[in-house]
Amino acid sequence: MKAAVMYGPNDIRYEDTEKPVCPQDGLILKIMAVGLCGSDIRNLTSDSRKGNYPFIYGHEIVGVVDEVGPETTKYKVGDRLYLFPGTYCMECDNCISGHSENCENEHVAKLAGTGGFAQYIAVGGEKIKYGGIYRIPEGIKYEAASLGEPLTSVYACEDNIGVGYNDVVVIIGAGPIGCFMTKLAKLRGAKTVIMIDINQMRLDQVKQFGADYIINSKDQDPVAAVKELTNGKGADKVISANPSTATQQPALEMVKKGGLVVFFGGVPKGAMTELDTNLIHYNNIWIKGHFGASYMQSKKAFELAISPEFDASKFVTHRLPLEDITKGIELTRTEAIKVVLFPNGMNPDEEA
Repeated sequence: MKAAVMYGPNDIRYEDTEKPVCPQDGLILKIMAVGLCGSDIRNLTSDSRKGNYPFIYGHEIVGVVDEVGPETTKYKVGDRLYLFPGTYCMECDNCISGHSENCENEHVAKLAGTGGFAQYIAVGGEKIKYGGIYRIPEGIKYEAASLGEPLTSVYACEDNIGVGYNDVVVIIGAGPIGCFMTKLAKLRGAKTVIMIDINQMRLDQVKQFGADYIINSKDQDPVAAVKELTNGKGADKVISANPSTATQQPALEMVKKGGLVVFFGGVPKGAMTELDTNLIHYNNIWIKGHFGASYMQSKKAFELAISPEFDASKFVTHRLPLEDITKGIELTRTEAIKVVLFPNGMNPDEEA
């Protein structure tokens, strides 16, 4: 089979590799579409494996069952599936208490997670047992289903912080996640969504998802702009959805007293920041870090991604064959909202 194999930082080779063997109790999924995620890009362009190469990344996986093992009864050849990378034991304290995104069983948590930048992937019996695999309804495009994974953490974040009716929400970062955040906030009833970024092209794009105001922080002070738009009060909720610590202190300065700030975007490991803790203390600001999602949130996010209310076609701005993954990385860094790669042909819905 063909795969985009990583041999080191920025060394991605589209080449022949062995097709995985079908597990006795599992299946082989023919990958029809796979999203290109910001975390994939960070991994592909840094020494993410610390020299342990070659390796295949890619975790926003959807496809059609190509083979099933003799002990597999739940799925059959031809089934269209979305493979959520998270897997939870549902037995540890975190899972039982509703925080399955922090599952303590490392073995279970790692049952499925990557390997999507290839034409095929093996899915073992344990992954099937523990779940996180959803059927794609007929008539739903593979590319739409692939958005279920990146939407999951966004859904969980806004669910956990209760974005809702009449809220004023600031989102810092107009990348794919920021666009998802904007659309979902409006669907949840937010009165006003303010988007902040330094990329004017991205800011212009996010308007179609319901942003009421856009602020280019290269051109104006974002804190002052938010205060002006909120009559000096500040926003109810501010979400820092970008990989920089530089937006974290401003987030505290633009949220209202008693408001909530979420540090959503992962920053480089070891990166530190200074925060005005007096501001946090005297303004009664709540700060929340966010990562992952519970099982139920992942299911609801998938259902939203394939719904007409979400309209996935507006988010997928670039569609490329897998061999153009390097081009996809550059597009994601510059103009794309979402890049989806097709390992087995550019018209997968027709083929399936």
